[in-house]
Amino acid sequence: MSLEPVVTREIAALPVRPTDAHKGQVGRVAIIGGCSGAQTMAGAPALAARAALRSGAGLVQAIVPGDIQQTVIMLEPCVTTRALPLVGGSSLAAIVAEFEPDVVAVGPGLGGSILADHLRELIEQCDKPMVIDADGLNMLARMDRFAIPNPARITLTPHPGEMKRLFDRWCPGPMPAARADAAVTLARSTGCVTVLKGAGTVVTDGRRLYVNETGNAGMATAGAGDVLTGMIAAFVGQRLEPLEAAILGVYLHGLAGDFAAQDLGQLSLTAVDIIDALPDAFAEHGH
Repeated sequence: MSLEPVVTREIAALPVRPTDAHKGQVGRVAIIGGCSGAQTMAGAPALAARAALRSGAGLVQAIVPGDIQQTVIMLEPCVTTRALPLVGGSSLAAIVAEFEPDVVAVGPGLGGSILADHLRELIEQCDKPMVIDADGLNMLARMDRFAIPNPARITLTPHPGEMKRLFDRWCPGPMPAARADAAVTLARSTGCVTVLKGAGTVVTDGRRLYVNETGNAGMATAGAGDVLTGMIAAFVGQRLEPLEAAILGVYLHGLAGDFAAQDLGQLSLTAVDIIDALPDAFAEHGH
């Protein structure tokens, strides 16, 4: 790999919140996700929303299928909801624009609730920072390559399976065996910040590289990735650059998982426990 990236261990701090701040000034986060039908996934967008709120976001709107809106609100009453457009209905990009978000997260529990064309339109028409995870990544992997406007605003958060699918579609040649090399190659090919999840999560924009040292095997649990998506989105909404937000999110996510494991053990750890331990992680980091 030519032009080796610069390895960094620097972990940003969130900006100090003004004493007269109001909820519209500290991060408006739109989360697009959830699906219904034979396999209903309302928990994923609710977890991402709760994590974003616990990570400092002032306003979070979950844009989900209409028949799970009430469930999402019951799971996280501090969130507002909006119904995803039906196929052939309103533009997803237009619905997102109505909320005037600072950042958009796409993917938690999304299933087949939107078409790939909806996601492509959103990427092309919405100029806000974006975090793409889960089924959002799977949709991206099925698309033909296209010029992503201002790709540095977009953060991709694949697990190894999603990474392989993205790499096969977006990168020439075989995927490197080394996780760091694979992540750097994808970041350079797409122009997007890449967060390759797993033990020693790798975060890179193709020029800088961070390998995380927090976290434990108990975090291999359903919903943990949705929590990370909400956290990264919240930090972008609080005016961190995407790479900084991703590094901070990965570090604090793992640290919260470590605090939770100390109290509960790794086998009993759930995604909700990671969220509940976030205050301790923030305190440890000086917030």
